[in-house]
Amino acid sequence: MKEKNLFKEFFQYITLNICGMIGLSCYILADTFFISKKLGANGLAALNLAIPIYSFIHGFGLMLGMGGATKYSIFRGQKNFPHADDVYSAALFATAVSSVFFLAAGALFSGNLAVLLGADGEIFDMTKIYLQVILLFAPIFMTNNLLLCFVRNDGNPKLSMTAMLVGSFSNIVLDYVFLFPLHMGIFGAVLATGCAPVISLTILSRHWTAKQNQFHFKKAKPSPALTRTIISLGIPSLITEVASGIVMIVFNTVILTLQGNTGVAAYGVVANLSLVITSVYTGIAQGAQPILSRLYGYNDPQSIRQVFKYAAATALVISFCVYFFFLAAAQPVVGIFNSEQNRELQQIAETGLKLYFMAIPFVGFNIILSTYFTSTEQAFPAQIVSLSRGFFVILPMAFLMSSFFQMTGVWLSYPLTESIVAVAGIRLYIKKSKTSTGGKKHVSRNAQKKTDVI
Repeated sequence: MKEKNLFKEFFQYITLNICGMIGLSCYILADTFFISKKLGANGLAALNLAIPIYSFIHGFGLMLGMGGATKYSIFRGQKNFPHADDVYSAALFATAVSSVFFLAAGALFSGNLAVLLGADGEIFDMTKIYLQVILLFAPIFMTNNLLLCFVRNDGNPKLSMTAMLVGSFSNIVLDYVFLFPLHMGIFGAVLATGCAPVISLTILSRHWTAKQNQFHFKKAKPSPALTRTIISLGIPSLITEVASGIVMIVFNTVILTLQGNTGVAAYGVVANLSLVITSVYTGIAQGAQPILSRLYGYNDPQSIRQVFKYAAATALVISFCVYFFFLAAAQPVVGIFNSEQNRELQQIAETGLKLYFMAIPFVGFNIILSTYFTSTEQAFPAQIVSLSRGFFVILPMAFLMSSFFQMTGVWLSYPLTESIVAVAGIRLYIKKSKTSTGGKKHVSRNAQKKTDVI
């Protein structure tokens, strides 16, 4: 009966979060579709050069949201309610401070960033506008991510999902209105994206107006030790998002030398579709996280392992379904984003879709494994998994494979990286399982250190 109830709770949380994350990923996919229709290959290239910065903003918001919400759930599982409020206050303060840097970058350095990301004369202006607006909306994006995580961990995953979905669908509607009837160009596309978290926050406010919130802001100076703990637990979420941005920047740089702006536009189609699929795995991981953290607070290692197995199996089934769909439907899928009927773009993107998406079973497993480590306060192995797939393996792999196999090497570097990290991650999981008695060792260790953290 306990296992049945656990699966039911797991299924409810991941279903809501997958729906919400797919909706959230429609930010970028809607931009890709409408920009391709209105602005063609140059618009797609500008979007693809600028969009990694969105990954950084989104990643910082998730770092503080997931790190804070994880620690919040653990404290609530331990019935330590005052310290749970301390976590929320510290995370909110850190969000406010870090958003200032993105605001400054948008106001002062958007042109420099556009050049740094590879924008040339043809697409420079569009790239600069997209960067400037997205950076100026950074505080709203980050606050939205933070509150989505806390509301979900506060026992209200349905409201969190609703906020994500309504915000995302409003983005799609506004994309169409701003780009077509109002002819606002790239500014309209990025403005629609910026409006979405505003709508999401409006919906999330119901958690407070209905007096459902169990976390409260404290007007006290945040503990540096607690802030470090939040960041440490949230770094894997940051790296997962930033990794997407870093991979896109590196791939854009390599592809510009191999295929020019058309190649970058083709990669934009593949990469943005990949972001949607990755969001499904993020939804599974974020859905499992509150349950894992609470069980960790309860000191229930058997149930923790069971939830991890549910998450990994769900990701594997979805991966195979998605890959075979794209294998069979690569031509019409790419055609949706190829409004100019560019033959070169079509051919590059079709090939890329089939090769690049070989990575998705490993991507899903790696994201879930990293979240499992984070949820059970094993920050170091979580960071190793995330850093390996985001930096240590993918960067040298991309340059090495492209130098030997050109564009084919570019596409294959991603699945090779994720598969290597997955094998290493499995070994790390087995090692950690053998060196601890489930979650018991970790709970007792952190219980001893609790006063130091607070």
